[in-house]
Amino acid sequence: MRSDNLRERAELAVQGSIRKSRLHRHPYTISLMNEGLRAGLLTSQELMRIQNGFMQILQELIQRHTRGESTSVTTDTAENILASVMYAADAYLFSFEQPERAITYLKAIDIRQVYTRGVEKVSQCYEQSKQLYKEIRATKLDVPVDAYNMTIDESLPIFLRKYGIIFDAHHTMASIDYPLAMDDMNLQGVYYIRQYLERLKLENTFCAMYDPQALLNLLTDYGRVCRFDYRIELYNMYELVLSQAVFSVMSGGDALDVRLSENQYLRLEQQLTALTEAGIRSAVTEAIVSLQRHLAIESQHKEYMDGCTDELVQRVAHAAKHNSLRTVILTEKEAVAKSIVISFSEADRMSDAELRSLLHEVMSCDRAEEKVRLILTRFKSFHDYLDMLESDCLYGDEYVLLFEAFGNTELAILAKIVFYEELRGESLDMTGILEQDNDYPMEWQKQFASSLRGMKQRLLAIDKLIDEIDYDQITFY
Repeated sequence: MRSDNLRERAELAVQGSIRKSRLHRHPYTISLMNEGLRAGLLTSQELMRIQNGFMQILQELIQRHTRGESTSVTTDTAENILASVMYAADAYLFSFEQPERAITYLKAIDIRQVYTRGVEKVSQCYEQSKQLYKEIRATKLDVPVDAYNMTIDESLPIFLRKYGIIFDAHHTMASIDYPLAMDDMNLQGVYYIRQYLERLKLENTFCAMYDPQALLNLLTDYGRVCRFDYRIELYNMYELVLSQAVFSVMSGGDALDVRLSENQYLRLEQQLTALTEAGIRSAVTEAIVSLQRHLAIESQHKEYMDGCTDELVQRVAHAAKHNSLRTVILTEKEAVAKSIVISFSEADRMSDAELRSLLHEVMSCDRAEEKVRLILTRFKSFHDYLDMLESDCLYGDEYVLLFEAFGNTELAILAKIVFYEELRGESLDMTGILEQDNDYPMEWQKQFASSLRGMKQRLLAIDKLIDEIDYDQITFY
């Protein structure tokens, strides 16, 4: 046996070796065969035998797919089943540390065994994914972030319920919206899901080390700085918490603090603007090592955290160079008292019948002033105000009269809705936004923008309120 191994290694050395740079994770088997042929490790006859073996498996699965009623299917179906077969083969052959050894097995054993062992590998990965999902559920964060909650509550269960190892092994079969801090999109099917779950578990465990209320406050601050609704945008919470924890350590704070004071920010600003990118990299890396030591981060998580370092360094270096560190380093913001007259409570909404009756009454008014008075005295819920505006019960100057009668707070809230995309992450004030040539999907939005252009003296106050009002107060999304 030993002499056989020596002969095999000698034969490989003579024939040449595989260039790993030419191998692809998907499709691995096909790239392995192509590279084996190029390196002289496979002959044309051997390649033909391997290909015929996979085609025989395909034919058997087609009969199984049609329950024995047919030996033919559409081209798309056949290609899909073949892709599933090759996914299983990839799973087995990729498990060999040396691709040359994988080719030896391809040459020596029946292709059906390659496929069978591949199906076993995929099945093991699927079972591991189900266990990981249970752990994810147990470590789920209590945060009102839609993409995060929908991914865990809906998308991942759909995948685990619908995944087909035989006919659809290569399909992800779920819409995973919540982004990871680091993701490998080269993976497919259950191998991608397992990786996603492994990394999400690391992220959950890390974020759970921090006070839940401090985490919610941080998300609110992040939404305010980016001028978007943190509940509906796509971003990664782990990345945000990690960067804030790093900044806390860099500024002399605790590793478990994610909200920085103004003094901490000023200290960091002075430090970072004086450093080169290499200096920033050194300072950030040192802080991450300190963070890992204080929080007793384990080796697998260390590797993941270290992988996030480069992105953080790039963002900090860019912000320091362009004097925009406040967009990267978030500081505590005191809650501003707001005198919102209208109600956002679901309990204050009218019933459908009440709303229809009131809208009929509004439309029956002959005079614009009477319409506006009726609206201001009878509507209390902001939900109902939106329903009224979308009902097209107002015409022309009636919009102007109503919007002019609104207080600055009401106008600011409407502006945050109408100009959401323009306000999102932009430094434009309302004057700049209104100067743009925007296309409004609804008549009331067009009339609202036109009315605001005529309120030049109020725009400064409205702008200030826009920055003070948080999207999480507006609960009608």
